[in-house]
Amino acid sequence: MVHLALIDWVIIIAYFALSLYVGVIHTKIAGKSLKDFFISSNSLPWWALGISMVATTFSTDTPNLVTDIVRQNGVSGNWVWWAFLLTGMLTVFFYARLWRRAGLLTDMEFYELRYSGKPASFLRGFRAIYLGLFFNIMIMASVTLAATKIGLVLFGWSKVTVIIVCCSVTVLYSMLSGMWGVVVTDVVQFCLAMTGSIAAAYFALHRPEVGGLSGMMSKIDMSKLSMLPDFSNWTVMLPIFIIPLAIQWWSTWYPGAEPGGGGYIAQRMLASRDEKQSLLSVLLFNVAHYALRSWPWIIVALCSIIVFPDLRTALSPEQISVIGGVQNIKQDLGYSVMLRFLPAGFLGIMVVSLAAAYMSTISTHLNWGASYLVNDTYKRFMKKDASEKHYIMVSRLITLGLMFLAGLVTLLLENALQAFQILLTIGAGTGLIYILRWFWWRINAWTEITAMFSAFIVSIYIKFIHTKVLGYPQMADHIALLVTIVITTIVWLIATFAVKPTDEDKKKLLSFYKFIKPAGPGWKMIAKEAPEVKPDMNIGSAFFAWILGCVMVYSALFGTGYILYRRPVGFLLYVVTILCALLIVRMRGNFGWSKEVK
Repeated sequence: MVHLALIDWVIIIAYFALSLYVGVIHTKIAGKSLKDFFISSNSLPWWALGISMVATTFSTDTPNLVTDIVRQNGVSGNWVWWAFLLTGMLTVFFYARLWRRAGLLTDMEFYELRYSGKPASFLRGFRAIYLGLFFNIMIMASVTLAATKIGLVLFGWSKVTVIIVCCSVTVLYSMLSGMWGVVVTDVVQFCLAMTGSIAAAYFALHRPEVGGLSGMMSKIDMSKLSMLPDFSNWTVMLPIFIIPLAIQWWSTWYPGAEPGGGGYIAQRMLASRDEKQSLLSVLLFNVAHYALRSWPWIIVALCSIIVFPDLRTALSPEQISVIGGVQNIKQDLGYSVMLRFLPAGFLGIMVVSLAAAYMSTISTHLNWGASYLVNDTYKRFMKKDASEKHYIMVSRLITLGLMFLAGLVTLLLENALQAFQILLTIGAGTGLIYILRWFWWRINAWTEITAMFSAFIVSIYIKFIHTKVLGYPQMADHIALLVTIVITTIVWLIATFAVKPTDEDKKKLLSFYKFIKPAGPGWKMIAKEAPEVKPDMNIGSAFFAWILGCVMVYSALFGTGYILYRRPVGFLLYVVTILCALLIVRMRGNFGWSKEVK
């Protein structure tokens, strides 16, 4: 365990004081209306929103997750989340402008904009509770779990102590300032989190056991360093490379990587000033999320293999007892134990960066979850005509309640990868719907309802009933994912074609088409009724820009890796990155990106 010096405490206290100050100064403006509290009255610039998205996905559980992956499957194991870049870039060039054009307060309102009747109302209300309460609490619990492990390893704190310390300041400024405070603090928190992760990588490399980059390269098995899996080993290549790139990215729903956008990503797009800034914010997010942040975490994870090949040697008997025995020592602890080697001053910065990473994620999820529960549940179905002051009060109380429940659920989880796999499986098979619903009129409310229930029931069966109740051998995670995708997709396709559109449905579809102006052949039947509508998206250009965007970010990601590995091909990949970026800029007129960016 480590001991904080005076300078460390000064840094930590100053950071928490700044966070509370931001919350206080934005209390008045956030309390004007729900629109101010949840989307800042559409007044935030693209760069702040993009950084806010990155900060939200940069949490205390993220380096733990990456460490878990690297220690078990090597650097190439990260394809399980690198594959989601395809989803992110799809959102940039196909959906970002459409979300902002919709002019919604939450993405749950989309259901009654796109679908009609009671099924649409049910879908909006049920999914708001499902995601805003249950799903959201699971995410926050997994993030808080990572914080408890860091607190245990560094300071010997119990889970309860860490939960109380981590949650108190976060929930306070989130309740006070709403989206205004969340985004402002996110910008600061991202800078701190990146500083901390780079410092952790630097001092990990300079451990005597590691001996710098050259030492790390010579002491680590080359199979661990490879950015591509062993293509001769099908059992490894299938779950970490083939399935993520071929199936997972378009078929699953996961917060921050929703096909077609959604969740807190949609919330940021809805908070942007215009369609152009919505697009730019998501583009910045995807570049920073994949190309900028990965390598400091990977370096620390690789160094941890050298310093602590067996994590049991990194923990004291007291610490092992606190976590419930040797059987609960998971590979994700590798990141936490490496933080002990930071010197005074840098240790304070690291603690602040971890706190910043935690708070940026939790504050977003608190605000996002509260927006669903207030706007799409309480206001929509329970109390429709209350004052804005009343709704703001309810929003703040729900924010507090969400934090309390997330702390309780934290006690039930064991590791970040476990939570990631559970969330991934629950959303399996639904992703394609979120891609198609903007561009194919045939998708209806029953499509989404059946998919949602099917994915949930199948995943619960596989994760719990199949093994724990019926006693069958546990399915591998990638097999469980495929089974859920296949069953869910069959179910929602049947539902889609079984439900015939009513006159009310056709009226809603025509209204949606006239308002959003979606392009492509999927709206051909509806377009006949509105020949005056001229879609402003070039599908071919958007598709080409999507490919360029993916190549650009992957080239930057792997270019950095090869440069760290002392291989000249890394510089060539950066040339590819620049060329792709220039081509995207040249094509900007085809997807709403003008020359001037305010």
